[in-house]
Amino acid sequence: MCGRYSVTVPAATIQEIFAVDVLPDTLPRYNVAPTQAVSAVVEEDGIRRMQKFRWGLVPSWSKDGKVNASMINARSETVVEKPAFRAAFKRRRCLVPSDGFYEWKTIGKAKIPHRIGMADGSPFAIAGIWEVWRDKAQPDADPLLTMALLTTGPNGLMEKIHDRMPVILAKEDWSTWLSPDTEPAALLELLRPFPAEHMAARPVSRAVSNARNEGEQCLADASPEDQALLAEAG
Repeated sequence: MCGRYSVTVPAATIQEIFAVDVLPDTLPRYNVAPTQAVSAVVEEDGIRRMQKFRWGLVPSWSKDGKVNASMINARSETVVEKPAFRAAFKRRRCLVPSDGFYEWKTIGKAKIPHRIGMADGSPFAIAGIWEVWRDKAQPDADPLLTMALLTTGPNGLMEKIHDRMPVILAKEDWSTWLSPDTEPAALLELLRPFPAEHMAARPVSRAVSNARNEGEQCLADASPEDQALLAEAG
């Protein structure tokens, strides 16, 4: 599961790396949480642009259009089979810019958050899918755009922290992921753990565990007590 991530680099950096004309607003973000508004890169007619979504996919056939926190992730192993995700996987894919995601390592009753990202601190793209929901009772209302992050099994770094991780796409695969012409078999080839040797993780403050905390305190080092627990657990 991937339930929190960050985008702390300047918006201009995201613009340059992802080749989009419109700058993503509301940056930096230190603790992006489910059901919040997020920015992702989509492609139309070969042109990339930023699009706003709600994090938590609502299928087009949903009766009430409620954003459900349980739909924040789509497992790569079953995304082509699940009715809620399969249409979006085939036709509506996006890149979710990030420079770190959070997972919690459980030691006894303690859950210690870790921030995971590239070893050099550079931004990366998480594979996403998106959907459009329209309220049949209000045909003139704006459609609801929602998205989910793809997850896969852990790499050698992540398996020490959690049993899942987001699908991180290599830059050379971004166009393949976004293209509407890519066959499902080729897409599935991309849904693999990112190489651990290019990544790094560190324990951080439990402040990130509260979604209401959205400042730099989320990046602070773990408390001495939590670091001692981790050292003892090995």
